[in-house]
Amino acid sequence: MQFTLDNKAHKVIEVRMLTESTYVLRLTKNDFQFEAGQYLVMGTKNDHRKREYSIYSSPADSFLEVLIREVEEGDVSKKLKRLKPGDYVDVEGPYGRFNLSEASKSNEQKVLFIATGTGLSPCHSIVKTYPTLDYKVVHGVRYGHEAYEKDHYLQNRYLLCASRDENGDFKGRVTDYLAQHPVDANTECYLCGNSNMIYEVFDLLREQGVNRKQIHTEVYF
Repeated sequence: MQFTLDNKAHKVIEVRMLTESTYVLRLTKNDFQFEAGQYLVMGTKNDHRKREYSIYSSPADSFLEVLIREVEEGDVSKKLKRLKPGDYVDVEGPYGRFNLSEASKSNEQKVLFIATGTGLSPCHSIVKTYPTLDYKVVHGVRYGHEAYEKDHYLQNRYLLCASRDENGDFKGRVTDYLAQHPVDANTECYLCGNSNMIYEVFDLLREQGVNRKQIHTEVYF
């Protein structure tokens, strides 16, 4: 099938498998500009079906990366997983306001990222963009092998909560961890993942004294 390239067409550089179902798709950046924490809309070329994906790479990188989990009912995630270097995808955006506050950027407040699954993606982009950030990542997954590229984070800054095996730093959900380890009220909190986690963690943080203005959310449905 013939198609005409435009500025939305990005070439696939690499598909990097992290688990059997989760992968990082690396693309040419072209002239795509964004802020750490934003997302894009993407699909295979000439396919009207597209999905939203948080950006995994830093704005300073010469490439564009997204972290994707293949889901059983997800046609787009399956097609993207089958792509090869040299194939093209359509990218639209950037969108979203899940960005660091000025207080966080200046290290006036500690930063806590709370993410489930591939909700880690915007946190990765932000940490990579601001290497001097005073941060901690609490990442919730089912199994320990889902600690996506944890070596990208500074030592003792990444904590894995695994709910179904003993291979994490904490056995249980992120809500269990936070209930046992209360958050300092002077912490800027960034929540990204499934809606149930976000609702529960939001309420828990409020009970622990964190101001609602210091809680930022990005929901993965």
